[in-house]
Amino acid sequence: MALFLLIIIYLAFISLGLPDSLLGSAWPVMQKDFGPPLETAGLLFMAMAGCTIISSLVSGRVLKRFGTGRVTLVSCLMTAVSLLGFYFAPSLVWLIVCTIPLGLGAGAVDSGLNDYVAVHYKAHHMSWLHCFWGIGATAGPMIMSYFISGQDSWRNGYLTISGIQFALVAILFITLPLWNRGKENGNGQKDSSGEVNLEYPQQVKPVQIQGVKLSMVSFLFYCGVEAAVGLWGSSFLVNVKELSAGTAAQWVSFYYAGITIGRFFTGFITFKTTNRTLIRMGQITALAGAILTILPLPSVFSLAGFIIVGLGLAPIFPCMLHETPARFGKQHSQTIMGYQMAVAYTGSTFMPPLLGFIASHSTMKIFPYWIFIFVGLMLLTSEKLNTLLKKKRLMETKDSCASDIVQM
Repeated sequence: MALFLLIIIYLAFISLGLPDSLLGSAWPVMQKDFGPPLETAGLLFMAMAGCTIISSLVSGRVLKRFGTGRVTLVSCLMTAVSLLGFYFAPSLVWLIVCTIPLGLGAGAVDSGLNDYVAVHYKAHHMSWLHCFWGIGATAGPMIMSYFISGQDSWRNGYLTISGIQFALVAILFITLPLWNRGKENGNGQKDSSGEVNLEYPQQVKPVQIQGVKLSMVSFLFYCGVEAAVGLWGSSFLVNVKELSAGTAAQWVSFYYAGITIGRFFTGFITFKTTNRTLIRMGQITALAGAILTILPLPSVFSLAGFIIVGLGLAPIFPCMLHETPARFGKQHSQTIMGYQMAVAYTGSTFMPPLLGFIASHSTMKIFPYWIFIFVGLMLLTSEKLNTLLKKKRLMETKDSCASDIVQM
C-alpha cells in the first residue's frame, strides 16, 4: 500500500508541474485573441504566484485540520476547474479570476506533499518527487505546442491538461483512505545522517524555532537563482554572448535538463551520503558553473556553465525540504514547510524581476555575477544553519547526560 500511495504522490507532482509553463507557452496566441499588452502575462503570473504564497503560508493549519489526502484532493480539483476556466474564458477578466484558485491549489498541494514525503519517506523519494515535477513541467509546453501548431487552439491545450487533472482527482478520491494507512507513528526518528531528529515543544511557535529563519533565507536564495537562470539566461546568451535566440533557448533547456536528470541520479546518491552533504556539494558545483560563465571564454563554455549550474541546483531543493522534519521536528514540519514554500515562491516571483530591473539600468553582463553571489549567500546561510543545529544537538546531548547522572 505504501508503494501504491507513493505512485499516487508522484502522479500528483507531475500534475503540479503540468500547468507551470502553460501560460508562457500559450501567451503569444492568447494575446492575439484577447488583445492585451505583452506584459499582461507577467501580471497574471504574479497574481497566481501571490495566491500561491498565501496558500503556502496557511497550509500548515489547513493540513493539520483536514489531512494531506483531503487537501491534495481539493487542491487538484481547484487546479482542474481553473484550467477548465481558461478553456471557457471569454475575456481577460475571466483569466484573472481563474488564476486565483490555480495559485491557491498549487501552494497547498506543494507544501502538503513535500511535508508528507519528508516525514514518511526516505531522501531518495524526495529527489525523485521533484524529478517528476520536471517531467510535468516539460510535458505541459509540449502538449500546448501540439495543439497550437496543429490546430491553432490554445484552448484545447488547456482543456487537455484540465482533463488530465480531473483524472487525477478521480484517482485521489478513490484512494483517499490510503493516506491514513500510510502514516507512521512516533517522533524522534533518525534522519539520513544517523542523528536523532530535533523535537520542540508543541507550544513553541514554529517561526521562533532556532534556524527556521535561516532555512527560509536559504530557500529565498535558491529560488532566486533557479528562476533567474530560467528567465534571463537566454537574454544573457543573446545580448552578451551574441548567440541566436533559437540557440539560446535550446541552451537554457539544457539547464532544465540538468536539474531534472540531476534529481533522478541524486535519488540513488542519497543511499550513500546525507542530505547535508548533497546540499553542500550542489552549492559548490553551482558556484563552479557560475564561475565558468563569468570567465571570458568561448560561448561553448557558457553552455557547460549552464549545465553545471543545473546539475548543482538539482539536489539542493529536495534535500533541503527533506531535512525539514529532522531539523525542526515532525510536529512543526507542516507549518514550517508552508513557510519555506511561501518564501521560495517569493524568491522565484520577485528576485528575477529585480535582476531584470538592475540589468536594464546597467548591463546584462551582471547576470553570472548575480548567480555567483546568490549561490554563495545560499552556501553561507546553509552552513551557518548546520553549525547552529549542531550546537543545538550538542547542548541537548549534554543536558540529557547531566539529567541521567542526577537520576543515578
